[in-house]
Amino acid sequence: MSTQIAARVLRTIEGAPTSDGAGVRLTRVIGGSALPDLDPFLLLDEFGTDKAEDYLAGFPSHPHRGFETVTYMLDGRMRHKDNHGNEGLLTPGSVQWMTAGRGLVHSEMPEQESGRMRGFQLWVNLPARDKMTAPKYQEFAPDRIPQVTPAGGVSVKIIAGEVGGTAGPIIQPATDPVYLDITLDAGATWDYVLPDGHNVFAYVFEGELQIGVADEARPVAAQQMAVLGGGNALHLAAGSGGARLILVAGRPLREPVMRHGPFVMNTRQELMQAFVDFQEGRF
Repeated sequence: MSTQIAARVLRTIEGAPTSDGAGVRLTRVIGGSALPDLDPFLLLDEFGTDKAEDYLAGFPSHPHRGFETVTYMLDGRMRHKDNHGNEGLLTPGSVQWMTAGRGLVHSEMPEQESGRMRGFQLWVNLPARDKMTAPKYQEFAPDRIPQVTPAGGVSVKIIAGEVGGTAGPIIQPATDPVYLDITLDAGATWDYVLPDGHNVFAYVFEGELQIGVADEARPVAAQQMAVLGGGNALHLAAGSGGARLILVAGRPLREPVMRHGPFVMNTRQELMQAFVDFQEGRF
């Protein structure tokens, strides 16, 4: 059994407003100038608005190759379609872990005309050996995502990884991910052992909390990401208004990354081939 050493906040990052798709307004946390990537994570966008004009245009058909997209819906509904005939509806609390592999063209369009649309999209890199695999989906409705109460005033939805012997439905051996949606009541605390060797971040999207112990505890407010390191024993302590956050970890690939837009490969030649294959209709 590994020795437990307290994890600490290495740095905090605030997302930058941006737009993507046909003009959907987003907050980009990973993938911007402040944090271009955090191996194996390539991008993290938070979307959240009550204004329909901020999301109605959606994400019309666009290609992907060489990585995975993870869409986690908190509020609202999103219709997914791809050029291989796959189609699905993401409802509040559902998750789609899409392995683009060798390539597909898909659209993600809001299935509502008013109300709140809120959630996250995370991009996870694939190792070189898996970049040209057949596309596939791991898609789960809210009732397929376990929810546990590991401590008083603490509720955790387990998308990937394990909490107290309960495992989430997502399986990806290449990066062995952890993806938790954690809610802490006011003043609640929770201790969690992180996987050894993983890169880890926590993104707070409601309230505020302290991460770390004693003199190394650092505050993290809503719409801030904390990049964690230094140890595997994570201590969370919510503020007076409680907190909600996603905790994400993954095994780094430590491979060359050559990326442009929706294509992420290992070499420039592979990247150029992705453009040719897309233009010639081979996705």
